[in-house]
Formats: sequence, C-alpha cells, structure tokens
Amino acid sequence: MKKRRLIPVLCAAAVAVSLAGCSGSSGSATEKGADTQAAKAEAGAETGKEENGGEKKEEAGGSKDEKLIIYSPLTESMIDSMLAMFEEDTGIDAECLAMGTGDALKRIQTEADNPQADILWSGTIGTVKNKSEYFADYTTSNEDAFYDEYKNTEGNLTRFDTIPSVIMVNTDLIGDIKIEGYEDLLNPELKGKIAFADPAASSSSFEHLVNMLYAMGGGNPDNGWDYVKQFCAQLDGKLLGGSSAVYKGVADGEYTVGLTFEQGSAQYVGAGAPVKTVYMSEGVIFRGDGVYIIKGCPNESNAQKFVDWLTSKDVQEFMNNTQYRRTIRKDVEAGDAMVPMDQIKVIQDDETDTAAHKSEWLDEFKELFTE
Repeated sequence: MKKRRLIPVLCAAAVAVSLAGCSGSSGSATEKGADTQAAKAEAGAETGKEENGGEKKEEAGGSKDEKLIIYSPLTESMIDSMLAMFEEDTGIDAECLAMGTGDALKRIQTEADNPQADILWSGTIGTVKNKSEYFADYTTSNEDAFYDEYKNTEGNLTRFDTIPSVIMVNTDLIGDIKIEGYEDLLNPELKGKIAFADPAASSSSFEHLVNMLYAMGGGNPDNGWDYVKQFCAQLDGKLLGGSSAVYKGVADGEYTVGLTFEQGSAQYVGAGAPVKTVYMSEGVIFRGDGVYIIKGCPNESNAQKFVDWLTSKDVQEFMNNTQYRRTIRKDVEAGDAMVPMDQIKVIQDDETDTAAHKSEWLDEFKELFTE
C-alpha cells in the first residue's frame, strides 16, 4: 500500500489552560480496508498530530487532473485507510492536510480568492452552516438512499455520517462514581478530571455545548447556561487543544471522563480498552457530519467524485463497521459497536437557531470559562 500523503498542519496551540487552541465495486471496500484495523484504537490515538501540529511530510501540489487536496479534522488512521481505498478505486492522488474544523474554516475563508484545497472532510453541519458561502453546490446521486433528515436540502452541505455526542469514561479511574449524564459531571470528585476541548475550534466540543444547552435547558437553550457555568467550574481551568486530545486523554488515563463524539470513544471500546461510552440520560443530539466542496477549488471534478465515493453503499458499510461512523444510508445497518438509536434518548435542536447564535454562545462560554 502506498504511503499516505497526510500532512499534519500546525494549527492553534494545544494548551490545557488557554482558549487560544481548539476537536468501488460491491463488497470491495471492507476487503481493501481490513488490513488497516490491526492497529485499531492505538493507531487512532496517534491523532494528536491531526489538530495539534506536526512536521510537514510533503508539499501539496502536482497535476490537477489526478489530484485532490483535502482539509480534515478526522483521525490519522481513518484518513490513511480511507484515502488508500479512494486512490485505489479512482486513481486520484489524494493529499490531506490535518487540522481542526475551526482552523480549516478560517483557512478556507482566508484562501477564498485563491482556494488551495478542494474538500473539507468532516465538520458538523451546525459548525459549518454559517460559513456555507465558501462551499459549492453539489448533490450526490447517492442522495436517494439517505434518511430524509440527512439529505442535502441546502444544496452545498452533504452529510456523510451522523455523530451523536457522548461521554467517554475511563473504567479504571471512575471507581464508584456514577456517570449517566451531564448532571453527574458536577460531582466534586470529578473537578479537574474532565477532558473538554475549546468549542471555538473543535466541532465536537461545540456540539456538546449545544447538546448541554438543550438537554439541561429542557429544550430551551437560554435555560441551559446555569449548567454550563457549573460545568466550566468543574474544568478547573483546563481546556484542551483539540478533539483528539479529549479521547486520547481519557484512554491514556490522564482524565477520568471526557466529552467527545461517538467514534472517538467507540474506537477504544471496540479495541478492548478500559473505557465505556455513555449516552447522556438527559438527551443526545445526533448531528450530521459533512463533506464539503470548496467553492472555486482547483479540482472540482475530483472533489465531486470523492463525495460520490464517500457516500456510496460499499464505503458507508466500511466506515460503519470498521471506523465506528454511523451511516446516513437507509440500506446500511448500524455497526455492532454502537448502541441502537432506539435505545438512546434522542433530542433535537433548532439548527438554524444554533447556527445564528454560534458566535454569541462561544463568547458566553469563553466568559464563563475565564471567570
């Protein structure tokens, strides 16, 4: 297998006490990706480089006809395995610059007059929606197979999976402390032992903030801020630099619990690590995760091929069963490592309202955290 051209980019600094940093043919996909599972969560844990910096391995560039440039906050193991499959299926040379969602959006905005990448791969709809003017319209032919709630009604926001927010618990450290939902995180014994990333740069942390506001506000986000204030006090001045630092910190025993997304926790559960996934008893929001074609990108045709490939049945089955990513397709069943949705208390937010208030909510969180 050809070595992946993964280029970790030095994004916002990963500090613990600052707000400066951030989270083919039928049947072929699983076969081609099977060899990537040997390392499982251990390989996935090497994702500190994805958002927290690293050495530049190779400069992007080359023939436009055979190239695709991607920005992504996903785990290194997922990027490597998926892009190897994509290249084999299509012959397109894909290079990925790894960075947090917030940093990617800032970069795309800065480069708007001369885009340097073709795709933003991952970033929840709620996080990306208020920057949608930087993305091109495209509707994949696979859309008919999607659940209605995950269809691209906006024209330029294609969902490729759905992400619930979860609490990840280190079972070696938790002892007798009960963790069933957000309320349990206010236990004084957990002060300073909760892993959480800056929601201004980590889409998974922002989605947790939204989930908190709606779940703890009884459906009214304005009523959830009292809880957020108490939660911020429990962080004890510690705010991590990116999404990967949360689940890696819990798995490594640096933190007892962490607020993350399902895949971040499930990859370790699936590998037999001493962790468990908790779906908050107060309610869980399932958010569509997107793949977005950058407006004016240099390789638009290849970008469209990537969107079609990523949402195809074979690839969705591979992601669902080996990458712990919940499918958005009606013809693919949920993976064994995931709790069925009908066993989870699912709640909804108003996505339009969430997008409209994002800046305001981030400012409020920052103020509460720094009090």
